[in-house]
Formats: sequence, C-alpha cells, structure tokens
Amino acid sequence: MELSLLLEYSWVLIILILLEGLLSADNALVLAIMAKHLPEEQQKKAINIGLLLAFIFRIGAIFIISYLFHVWQVQAIGAAYLLFIALKHLLKKDHGEKDKKGKSYRMTVAQIALADIAFAVDSILAAVALVIALPDTPMGDIGGMDGAQFIVILLGAVAGLIVIRFAAGFFVKILTERPSLETAAMLLVGWVGVKLLMHTLAHPSLHIISHEFVEGPIWNTIFWSVMLLIAIGGWFLSKGKIEKPREVK
Repeated sequence: MELSLLLEYSWVLIILILLEGLLSADNALVLAIMAKHLPEEQQKKAINIGLLLAFIFRIGAIFIISYLFHVWQVQAIGAAYLLFIALKHLLKKDHGEKDKKGKSYRMTVAQIALADIAFAVDSILAAVALVIALPDTPMGDIGGMDGAQFIVILLGAVAGLIVIRFAAGFFVKILTERPSLETAAMLLVGWVGVKLLMHTLAHPSLHIISHEFVEGPIWNTIFWSVMLLIAIGGWFLSKGKIEKPREVK
C-alpha cells in the first residue's frame, strides 16, 4: 500500500476509533442499567454475555452491511425499546423495585441482546458511512467491501468493544454507589433512544430526516450537550447510598 494511502486510512481509523468510543458509551450505559438489579455474580455474567453479543452482532453486521442498508426496522425496534424502558421507569417509579425483583436473569440477557442488536446496526452503519469514501486498495474484497476498509471497520468495532467492557463496569459501580442517579441514567437511555429514532428516520429507505443533518455537527452538538446536561444535573441532584446503621450489641 502506498504511503499516502496508508496515511489516509490511518487518519480515518483514528477518527473511527473516537467515534466508536462515543457510540459504545451509549451501549455500555444501557448494558449497565439492565444488569444493575442482578446479584453481583449474575451481574458480571450478564455484562460479559452482553459484551460477547455486542462483538458477535457487530462482526455479523459488517458482513451483511449491504443488506442492513435496506433494513431500517432493526434500528426502529431498538429506538422504541429504549424509549419504552425509560418511560416505564420514569412513569411507574413506585413499581420500579417490584419490576426489578421479578425480572429474571434470562429475561435480562434477552433484553441486553435486543439492545445490542440495535446498537450494532447503528455503530456499523456509522462506521461504513465514514469509511466508504476511502479509495480502494489491492487487498481484494471481504464481506462485500474493500479488504482495507473492512479491516478499518473491524478495528473500530474492537475499539468500541473495549470501551463497552470498561465503561459498563464503571457505570454499574456509579449506579450502585448513587442509586438515586438511576433516574438521570434512565433519562440518558431515553435520549439515546431518541438518537436511534433520528437515525431510523434518516435511513436511506425512509429518508424522512436528512442523513446529512443526523450525521452533521448541529444534531451531534445538540445530542452531546443534552447528554452532558442530564449527566451533570443528575450527579448533583443525586444522593449517595444510605448506609444502614450498625446494630449495637
């Protein structure tokens, strides 16, 4: 590969890793919210399974990307699901603990899988949109695209998975230490659902909203500004975990 081509690919890879890191933070937050109610041992298993599923779905999405460009329903289901769980928590707050206790480990894993599918499609579509403009190389085709483009997307996906692995554990720890922060976390989940909805409406098959707007600086500035405001507001309004007083013998 020529030096100029190598530099161009390297620059796009750096941008893609940063992009995947941001997208994966959403995935990690939702994963942490869904697994938080489980006992610690099952919590770790659920997060590890979620990470494995995220990897499988992302790799699978790369190979069927030409098909995914015509399937907007996956993102739509993911958006609807995230909005549903956020609204359910916020509107039925009194029943939150009852719902959590009744939710089985298998049901939690199934919900994580559904969310992972939606995030995988969103992540890979964003990656392909960034990489597809790169010039072809002599590496041949993999998965219906240029081999070098495929490798760049794969490396970006792996970087995103690393972010999910560490960020999910961090989010679970924060939510455990500050239980009242969960309301803000659910607002974030709902806002992520809005983001997936925007991407769905901008899908080439629907094109209700301009794809350039959804991928452009205005919407991204709005999205991350609201994310930051919810996170900061939630942190300052939340309280730490109340320790039970020790019994005096």
